[in-house]
Amino acid sequence: MSRQDGRNPDQLRPITITRNWLAHAEGSVLVEFGGTRVLCAASVQDSVPRWRRGSGQGWVTAEYAMLPRATNTRNDRESVRGKIGGRTHEISRLIGRSLRACVDYKALGENSVVLDCDVLQADGGTRTAAITGAYVALADAVAWMRERRMCPGDPLIGSVAAVSVGVVGSVPMLDLCYTEDVAAETDMNVVMTGEGSFVEVQGTAEGAPFDRGLLDKLLDLAVGGCEELTLIQQEALGV
Repeated sequence: MSRQDGRNPDQLRPITITRNWLAHAEGSVLVEFGGTRVLCAASVQDSVPRWRRGSGQGWVTAEYAMLPRATNTRNDRESVRGKIGGRTHEISRLIGRSLRACVDYKALGENSVVLDCDVLQADGGTRTAAITGAYVALADAVAWMRERRMCPGDPLIGSVAAVSVGVVGSVPMLDLCYTEDVAAETDMNVVMTGEGSFVEVQGTAEGAPFDRGLLDKLLDLAVGGCEELTLIQQEALGV
């Protein structure tokens, strides 16, 4: 089955990772999954949350937001509304959890890295693009810290990437764009380490429930997609 953009069901959209996109952040990346574009900035702080002080361990956290015209209609800024939405909270926590899966807190020392992921343009898969790009920004921020001997060790113990999968027209597909996402009978986001372990699997039957066989097919698609994304991350970092 050929998709509306000509891709095969198991094919990623064109992926681009552009490093050093911002002049001031310790690590920054513009990541593009087809029409989805997310700016990821990593900021280093020589402090940790109050509950972490004196532990000798660092912390990594994330914040996610969308620009008002990232979508086809304008959305008010959450700062103007005076309330952060539940979706924003959920995705921020997801990104933070995903990145912490590849961090050695003790090796980071009592330092924090904050990842700000701002969606410039949305065409499906913004959270998975944010995770994939934020890892590269985090790697650059850690390299910046190590050059200045801020870390007692190497905080990165692996890598993390994420991709969406779903069932559209009864066909399992990888890396859904917006029109596929809204039509999906089953929708899933999968986060994996570069070594092939699962960090998080978020799956929902939008219509009929799915069986184990379909779940396995979707996970197989996600594994292949994350493997390819890991190679793209390594190429971007020159590893």
